[in-house]
Amino acid sequence: MFQEPDYRENLSLKLSDVFNDIGVSKITVMRRRRFYMLSETMFNITHRLIDSKFTGYYLGSQSEGTTTIGLQSDLDELHCNHDFNVIQDWSEWEHGKVNFLMIQDENTTPGYCFLQLLRPDEPLPDTVIPVEHHITDRSGRILMKNTKFNGLIPGAVDHGPSNAVPGQPGFSDTDHVVALPCKSWPQSASGWLDRQGIDRWPTQDMRRYAASTRCFVVPTGSKVSEYPELEWRISTSLAERCLILNLNITQIRCYVLLKIILKSFPYPQDEINISSFMCKTVLLHCIENTEKSAWKENNLFTCLTYCLLELHSCVQNDRCSHFIIPDNNLMAGQFTADTKHELSKYICELIENDRQWLLGIDIDDLGHRLQVKLSRVPHGVYYFRSSLEISEHVLTGGYIDIAHEVSEWHKFVLHNLHSKNITTMKQSVSKLMTFRDNGNRLQQAAFKFLAPFCFTTYGSALASSSIGENNQVSPEALVWLSAGLNSDISSSRLKLASVFYSTGDMEKAELILRHIEQQYDSHPGAPICRCRETPTLTVTAEFKRVCCEQSEDCIKHITAFCVRFIQEEINCVPHELQYEMFRSTQDDMIHRDKDNDYWMDWAVVDSLPFLYFLQYKIYNHQHRNQDQQQALSKLIRTIETNKYLKHRETALNLLGQCMEQEHRPQEALKCYMLSLQQRARNNAANFHISKLLTGLLVNQ
Repeated sequence: MFQEPDYRENLSLKLSDVFNDIGVSKITVMRRRRFYMLSETMFNITHRLIDSKFTGYYLGSQSEGTTTIGLQSDLDELHCNHDFNVIQDWSEWEHGKVNFLMIQDENTTPGYCFLQLLRPDEPLPDTVIPVEHHITDRSGRILMKNTKFNGLIPGAVDHGPSNAVPGQPGFSDTDHVVALPCKSWPQSASGWLDRQGIDRWPTQDMRRYAASTRCFVVPTGSKVSEYPELEWRISTSLAERCLILNLNITQIRCYVLLKIILKSFPYPQDEINISSFMCKTVLLHCIENTEKSAWKENNLFTCLTYCLLELHSCVQNDRCSHFIIPDNNLMAGQFTADTKHELSKYICELIENDRQWLLGIDIDDLGHRLQVKLSRVPHGVYYFRSSLEISEHVLTGGYIDIAHEVSEWHKFVLHNLHSKNITTMKQSVSKLMTFRDNGNRLQQAAFKFLAPFCFTTYGSALASSSIGENNQVSPEALVWLSAGLNSDISSSRLKLASVFYSTGDMEKAELILRHIEQQYDSHPGAPICRCRETPTLTVTAEFKRVCCEQSEDCIKHITAFCVRFIQEEINCVPHELQYEMFRSTQDDMIHRDKDNDYWMDWAVVDSLPFLYFLQYKIYNHQHRNQDQQQALSKLIRTIETNKYLKHRETALNLLGQCMEQEHRPQEALKCYMLSLQQRARNNAANFHISKLLTGLLVNQ
């Protein structure tokens, strides 16, 4: 393996160059990982704020950085529910949790287990069988079925242990896995902690860290099980993530190339049944059994050949041992005899035909790129994205994803603060502050994104309370509102301007709006909103340039989030926008998605239309008629030309009310009708139309 012909070394180096060009470089891999680790941290912080029992983990190729644009990898989310406790020893039983005893016996497939329900009041087997998703076996044990969490996520399709959710435009498909935490490492996995391969890999530090991570059970049974609905698979995904995050760039490229090769398999993809996880396992076994010095750029092709030989052996023997739980055969029941024959034949052809098959790979234009690198064809014969364009795509997409995650988790926090009193809000803000003061680096980074939105909401709620009492904004409210101003280029400042407008302080409000408009003129903010499904966002060249040149903190200076007011902030909301808080009739409520449409009880508006609407109202108070008409023209133009408005119906409702103020009822009615075309139900336009027509009839 280690005596390389010159052509193999040359091919390895050229192949490494190709991977660098398609985004599998040290920098890009690290950036991808950063994006998802930051998103994972935001998930867990927001759940801590509301005392949720869930911890989330972002796993798989996207979060590992072991993917390319062409592979179109899914995002894997594992949600651990800490209300449950899976034990192996009676001493691990915990009061106040739903405890299960892990059972592994002659009836369970290696790497899988049954879960026996225990009593909630003391560490003894339960004898009262729940109504659903449990059965009593021949021994009298109450076992929980792995169908327990089916249908848990709206819109998801059950797929093995996961609920697969199709991606919204611009987002990856996501596999959501509900996992139950094990109190300790399962005995079937603990032997790995003492195992060491050639060159002492995995290292002692890696194994020590792995031992500190949780293991889980996830709801799926083996394909060869006699009891497929009763088995739960033991998952060591956090330990596996540790191993992948410690691979060098050649090992990562070898893994990615394995996945590309199998995705290029010239047979129906649903027949080959070789998953990314199997590729990962084959790679880890190869790394464990070779010297570290073999895994270098000029040896990439030989390393790949070694992995293919290992994969071929697995297919031939119908056995691929789980890296950490070796008794678990990942290939058990995966292949028909015909598929096994075709797959074995395909892998042999790859090995025997040497480099030729590489030149025919279409994914990421890998074959064409390699031909150019090897001077098989001149530059210009093929067109494909440059390495700069791909890096730009990855970085820009990553920054937009982070911004959307901030919007998603801000919405989640607001949902849980809605209908809460000021004291509860203050407690949540205090919890958030602990991540600034005592959090690790990722938690502190996540804090910088989440905190301004939470501060602004808390400050606005305080202001609403004091405005309701004496039409004044309390000093404490102003402190929190000021602390949240750097959320993005507009939304928090617009809320502060709205607060001043609500108290009649037009000069301060106008000054803030002027500053926001100047920001828009110099750096047009990309609109960010996760309230609803919307078209894929197209960003400007300037946005891409900033993403490539600056750190993630630049997100605050190039994005414009939607403005959200919960009902606790109602006194800070212009009365024209307050109607949005009461958009739904009882009949409308039937047509709402309770899991996603809760924001309809708030007043939510895109930043840019709200900016021009507030200007229109303020200039009216200041008797600046020309400026008022200019603001109205800008509002109209924004609604007509900006295809990325997320709450267009709300913007049209505001414009309609401006038209009513202008004594142009026909145009106001047109605005409301256009609004209803955007959303027929759960739309305040229905109320505005009734009010407008009633007024016209009364006047007649």
